[in-house]
Amino acid sequence: MKMTNMHNLAVYKFWAPIYDSTVKPGRQRALDILALKPNEKVLIEGAGTGDDFHLLPDGIEATAIDISPDMLAKARIKLAKSRARITLIQGDAQTLLVPEESYDAAILNLILSVIPDGRACLEATLQAIKPGGRLVIFDKFQPDDKKVTIMRKFLNYFSTIFGTDITRRFGDLYIDKTCQVILNDPNIMGGMYRVILLYKNQW
Repeated sequence: MKMTNMHNLAVYKFWAPIYDSTVKPGRQRALDILALKPNEKVLIEGAGTGDDFHLLPDGIEATAIDISPDMLAKARIKLAKSRARITLIQGDAQTLLVPEESYDAAILNLILSVIPDGRACLEATLQAIKPGGRLVIFDKFQPDDKKVTIMRKFLNYFSTIFGTDITRRFGDLYIDKTCQVILNDPNIMGGMYRVILLYKNQW
């Protein structure tokens, strides 16, 4: 089943009330390695219910984007408890919604396997980061060195109904060579989920 923005809006209306109970250790690891510093600006694509907000340190200015109004309604409740200054935007992360090269860092937690065009989302996010900036990703990926099996393709038909593509490989999304992969580590569920850190080149 092909994922679309309309499908995701319906799916995440269902997920919004229970989403916060999932995959907390991976989010923590991603924010730890991003190592945000006071006065930095960070872009959060696919912010969902704002489950990353409490992990942001004091003195951070964040822009959080999500296409789902139901998820953002949950995120809005968490703004008062965050140490960071956060602006919420409802919009499609497959396009650049903020000024180019205006952020020190970006967070892509659990969006690249969900959004219809993961490559477009990654490229738009990289456009938003300043040269020398960094981007962290926490998501589920099929290993780059393995073919997608017929069984996995079959299971993916059902997983996409619930809003996630289990056949995507990071190597297929990462074609923009304006950045370097600094870390690509297995995380939860036996490495099905990974934490990836990218640095954008300064030239």
